[in-house]
Amino acid sequence: MKIYLAGPDVFLPDAIEIGRRKAELCARHGLSGLYPLDNAVDLSALDASLIIFKGNEAMMEAADAVIANLTAFRGPSADAGTVYELGYMAGRGKLCLGYSNDPASYATRVARLYEVTTLPDGRLADGHGLTVEEFGLPDNLMMMHALDLHGCPLVTPKAAPADIWHDLACFEACVRLAADHGRKTGRSR
Repeated sequence: MKIYLAGPDVFLPDAIEIGRRKAELCARHGLSGLYPLDNAVDLSALDASLIIFKGNEAMMEAADAVIANLTAFRGPSADAGTVYELGYMAGRGKLCLGYSNDPASYATRVARLYEVTTLPDGRLADGHGLTVEEFGLPDNLMMMHALDLHGCPLVTPKAAPADIWHDLACFEACVRLAADHGRKTGRSR
């Protein structure tokens, strides 16, 4: 079973190493991890961004499933590119798994970054008066229910690890779930 490894990990200073570690964990469970940085791209090319997009899309098409790192990135929510990739895979009916190394609810993470108040009707609002989604979910309901309906609920730790970008315990839990699914459906390797 081929697994597309989505997430903001590609922006880490040691992005290649983290991709290697994730691919090794997949292989240990009989799966093949497809990491976006496996695509060779000349970043000086005028159309480098389009080449990256097309390469990642080809990997997603070749994959049977996605494991998305939905740990909040540069704000209270998951990386926008990763969210797109999760939606792309869900839209194609592929197995969708995801994890976040921050177990806090979305509303809690918003309140860490912005002033949040409770309106008279009980809704939460930010400093611009915009409603802050609060269903007790770890992120936007569209992502959480895409996982519920196309794979399994978001995997989170009981408490955030010391290094949210390098701790792979929740990732490995997703790998085990994907391997179990592959065995049950006869789609391993």
